[in-house]
Amino acid sequence: MRAPTSARCSLVVNGQPLRVSPGDTSLETALADGMIGPMTVLLGQGPGPASRRLPVRARRAEAVTLSAPDPDATIRPVKTPVRTLARRTGSIDSITALAPRVLQVVATLERRLPFEPGDQVVVTLEGGHPVTLTPTLGVEGGAELNELVFHLRGESAEDLTALFGCPVEPGRAVKVKGPVGNGTYRPGGGRLVLVAAETGFAGIWAIARAARYIEPAREICLVVGARDPLDLYMRPSLEWLRATGVTRITLAADRHRQRGPDVRPGPLTAHIPSLRTTDVVHASGCPSTLGAVEVLAAAAGARFYPIPLEPGA
Repeated sequence: MRAPTSARCSLVVNGQPLRVSPGDTSLETALADGMIGPMTVLLGQGPGPASRRLPVRARRAEAVTLSAPDPDATIRPVKTPVRTLARRTGSIDSITALAPRVLQVVATLERRLPFEPGDQVVVTLEGGHPVTLTPTLGVEGGAELNELVFHLRGESAEDLTALFGCPVEPGRAVKVKGPVGNGTYRPGGGRLVLVAAETGFAGIWAIARAARYIEPAREICLVVGARDPLDLYMRPSLEWLRATGVTRITLAADRHRQRGPDVRPGPLTAHIPSLRTTDVVHASGCPSTLGAVEVLAAAAGARFYPIPLEPGA
């Protein structure tokens, strides 16, 4: 209420007497005397009430206003720190078949390239164009320090020509730079949920194997899928993970032809478990797969780290 202009009046606020001057409101006077806090304090957005009387106002206090929330003041994922790109040279060492439509390509470098599980590198063959790939291990878990192992789609080396822009053959010179990407394995945190589509298993396998050594007690849930069950080439890797205590492993395939009893029907995204806020999700595959997993992770509030596949890889 506003006090009469002809005389001062007395009020009691929070058990304390308060005299209101002509032209002032009781709220303004109480704020000036420190008997009540400003609106930001009442909403839990500022310090407590003043412990002493505020300086006498030279004029009437401005009206208290509330501003709308800042739309940019939202929680955003922490970006991966910028890392220095290393460059190495070498040559293609071997090309072997892992499944009817999956090849393993191994490049031997003159010197080891530093990278972490889940990182990607940019590979350029002599006469070809740059391709971003995810280094991994052999399905049995082996790789030399100066080797880069890749899992790629193709029935023969000729099928890789379109991907690299040149023939892929042993002895062909290769240039590599990296690491790049945001799918790096990060020790610590909650359950590790790993999702791999087709040859996206390359990066997921590197992360899973590292996690078993670095965090043997950390819970891991692995979902692996392919269009054709014959392209589920990673069974030796899965057996190693089971032997180290990983029990939540799901295989899925779209096609029913020659689908084993341990392979579930349908897309792998249909078999991802209910996610938790504390989960850390790594997924590797085509854009549609990554998009679907990202939506699930966002709905649960889980952290999500994608490892995209080059078209044709």
